Amino acid sequence: MAEQEVTLLKGNEAIAHAAIRCGADAFFGYPITPQSEIIETLSLLKPWETTGMVVLQAESEVASINMVYGGAGAGKRVFTSSSSPGVALMQEGIAYMAGAEIPGVIVNVQRGGPGLGTIQPSQSDYFQATRGGGNGDYYVIVLAPASVQEMADFMDLAFELAFKYRIPAMLLSDGVIGQMMERVVLPPYKPRRTEEQIKKECPWATFGRSKDRQPNILTSLELQPEQMEKRNLHLQAKYQTIRENEVRYETKHCEDAEYLIVAFGSAARISEKAIEMARKEGLKVGLLRPITLWPFPTNEVAELAEGKKGVLSVEINAGQMVEDIRLAVNGRVPVEHFGRLGGIVPEPDEIVKALKEKF
Repeated sequence: MAEQEVTLLKGNEAIAHAAIRCGADAFFGYPITPQSEIIETLSLLKPWETTGMVVLQAESEVASINMVYGGAGAGKRVFTSSSSPGVALMQEGIAYMAGAEIPGVIVNVQRGGPGLGTIQPSQSDYFQATRGGGNGDYYVIVLAPASVQEMADFMDLAFELAFKYRIPAMLLSDGVIGQMMERVVLPPYKPRRTEEQIKKECPWATFGRSKDRQPNILTSLELQPEQMEKRNLHLQAKYQTIRENEVRYETKHCEDAEYLIVAFGSAARISEKAIEMARKEGLKVGLLRPITLWPFPTNEVAELAEGKKGVLSVEINAGQMVEDIRLAVNGRVPVEHFGRLGGIVPEPDEIVKALKEKF
């Protein structure tokens, strides 16, 4: 196998290639537009013949996430993918994984909603992803790729973070990034871990009965409230550690900026062009792109917003991340939102116009 490869791929295809190369043990998923190319590409690549990776189309999204629960509970690198309505069906399983501290990766290539909505791109699952869409006090790590290259790069990162903290990790993409084609450098092959390596790295995992140790029980159920509170306090301490150590973001043109745009994913790509256009008109605009949507770069947004004439949150939704920006800024700077709905992707000139009108 070639160690590294430069090729032209869709974002969804890059996910499939990168998963095989980063040593994934299994994929369980179900087709849904606009992410079906992930399972289709995995089926075409036939990794079970090369790396031994399992690829299985489950009977539903509910089945998919519960298969991830089982496989990841055995210490395996397991992931699933879907789009907005499908990920909504997975929320119970994701909450169970968070409560049982089972690492796994979920890819959400967002489409417009609510409900079945449209097959066109959207970013309207921000609340669901960053607030924990299931029941209870929990979070998942949320990475927001803004390019096909990052779709590939973030697969291995998502697995690393998931296993480092024993937490579900999500790649929150959208139909733009999933369907667009770009040049991508695929990562070198990483061999799948052996059973001995898994036992060493994941002593918490379920390996069956052994003479050498007690069986591991992975569950989110605690019938005694004192024990449930203890478990929750442990989770909250872990989430605080993640907040302190795993915030990721990118800035552009912020050195002399008088206005700040905050955008993620495809909206950040479009905002870069809008900033270029605005600067030609004499408007000094900078960009902050959160890469981790949870943990959100709260302190970084607050620092960069200081002294600005205004902050514009650009999202392909009705206004969701803007709430985190307002919490970060805490009223010190005007914060406004601009977005399009129904699967309509905003144009750069619309963003420039909104910037002028709102400030």
